[in-house]
Amino acid sequence: MPERRTYADRAEYLKQAVTKRRRKLKVMLVEYKGGKCRICGYKKTHWALDLHHIDASKKEFGLSVRGLTRSWEKLKQEADKCILVCANCHREIHAGITQPSKVI
Repeated sequence: MPERRTYADRAEYLKQAVTKRRRKLKVMLVEYKGGKCRICGYKKTHWALDLHHIDASKKEFGLSVRGLTRSWEKLKQEADKCILVCANCHREIHAGITQPSKVI
């Protein structure tokens, strides 16, 4: 009787495959949205850029790690509701220091 593969046998490979796909989609989203912060112009690394929902009431899902499990078309639709900002500007928006509506 042939041996059956189990999830445990492939767990590490599957985890790495999911991580690789999520990273690829993050890069694709950043490029799709212009590749730089809409407020300050930061563009040194994709990993310091976030997508900020302009109108939180229209948000269907977050575009963080969990959101990156969806199809590319769904991700683009959700990204169209956002602006691309660096991590610092994103924190300033949530702190009320910066107003994204003046940038849009």
